[in-house]
Amino acid sequence: MEKTVSEAIEYRRSVRVFREDKEIETEKVKECLRKAVLAPTSSNLQLWEFYHVSDKNTLAQLTKACLGQNAAKTAKQMVVVVARKDLWKKRAKANLEFLKAAYGHKAKEDYTKREKFAMAYYQKLIPSVYSDFLGILGWLKFVVFQVVGIFRPTYRQVRRSDMRIVAHKSAGLAAQNFMLGMAAIGYDTCPMEGSDTLAVKRILGLTRGAEINMVIGCGVRADKGIYGPRFRVPFEEVYRKI
Repeated sequence: MEKTVSEAIEYRRSVRVFREDKEIETEKVKECLRKAVLAPTSSNLQLWEFYHVSDKNTLAQLTKACLGQNAAKTAKQMVVVVARKDLWKKRAKANLEFLKAAYGHKAKEDYTKREKFAMAYYQKLIPSVYSDFLGILGWLKFVVFQVVGIFRPTYRQVRRSDMRIVAHKSAGLAAQNFMLGMAAIGYDTCPMEGSDTLAVKRILGLTRGAEINMVIGCGVRADKGIYGPRFRVPFEEVYRKI
């Protein structure tokens, strides 16, 4: 029986050792990735890709790239979460085409004010934020937005590094969706940041603009697959009610 959301959150742990005698179903993992893409994403740009690896040779190569850690060495499958900030033009265009189809293709003057605003968001605002040249435009925009911010609240994260963070945040949200989906069906995961990301990119044949967000080992936890009890700092230390 599939776990509830609360049960899946409680059940999910970073499992360091997976059972050697227990396989996991590729289609079930794929279905969890379908849930991953339902995660919230900045401006609905969905600047992510997911590489689902079950080929044993590729798993062995990824294990080496993940520094030989047990969560990689014993994983039955892996999922590599990739941030794709470089695809913003393609994804903005896809959003725009979706909106036009949803509104019903019509003459420009026939769109409502709200519909025009939504389309202008992808036609003008997104390009103004994501466009850059060697990082120079980003800094120019940053200065302009800081000046504007003296007079009124404004968006300030417009540098190349800022937009990379935005893409990685969205990819991280999707990764959490995936891991909770896996937990709900009794499968286990371990998100690994400890890896040679350049080696991972080469193994997967990724383009220069792709960035590794994390590699996730997948399987079923071994008896001693969790290294210790869960530790969290006291809730009162991180919770602030205003």
